[in-house]
Amino acid sequence: MAEAGLKFTKSHEWIRVEGGDAVVGLTDYAQGELGDIVFIEQPEKGKDIASGDVLTTVESVKSVSEIFAPVSGEVVDANAALDDDPSLINSDPYGQGWIAKIRLRDKSEIDGTMTAEEYEELTKG
Repeated sequence: MAEAGLKFTKSHEWIRVEGGDAVVGLTDYAQGELGDIVFIEQPEKGKDIASGDVLTTVESVKSVSEIFAPVSGEVVDANAALDDDPSLINSDPYGQGWIAKIRLRDKSEIDGTMTAEEYEELTKG
């Protein structure tokens, strides 16, 4: 289920804008498809990243998957709680399971993302 108020990408990342930062995570749909997440490579703080670049990778019992940056900017924070408990992405993908915070370079990039309703339509399949 997509959470209202967030923005979503076709590659299954979610975005919550907080001031000049974008909090980024993996959608509930994506974590469900991946299965139990057992490891996440932490995004590098201070790294300059462009929209569409690989932000990090997650390893599940099924596969290793790339997580893409939905916006351009500087990685200003990574969720250290995932080092000890990567399954937070499974149990609370829109809360404690967030992955990174990116200082937005261009807020207009958010306009190219989907609403919760549009994302739900994409994942109905």
